[in-house]
This record gives sequence, C-alpha cells and structure tokens, in this order.
Amino acid sequence: MMETVRRETLYGPEVPRCSSCNRPISPDERGTRFLCPNCGKAEIWRCRHCRLSGVPYRCPVCGFEGP
Repeated sequence: MMETVRRETLYGPEVPRCSSCNRPISPDERGTRFLCPNCGKAEIWRCRHCRLSGVPYRCPVCGFEGP
C-alpha cells in the first residue's frame, strides 16, 4: 500500500538567508546582520561559515561588494 503525502504551505516568520550562499540561518547559529556599509538601505545577512571564511557578499540595492 502506497501513501501519498500532501504538501502543506507553512505560514510564519521567514527564516533569514545568507547574502553570500543563500543558506537559511538558524536562530542558534552565530550569524550576523547589518545594513549595507555603502548605501545603508539593504539588510545584509551573513552565516557563520561565510563570515569566518571571508566569502564576498553583494548589496542588492547598490551593488556594493564586501568581504
């Protein structure tokens, strides 16, 4: 007997995603968020791995790239 699984849409707060690798950042992870140092308009999220590895990020508003 094969069962089918219904896909449900979950509602709730959106999980932030890393601006470098687009991976979801869990609440217990040591990630960080800050405004773009160039324009101050976009919120940049960085996961612990990308922050420690120096993976570059790009501002979606002004295109600024930072380490």
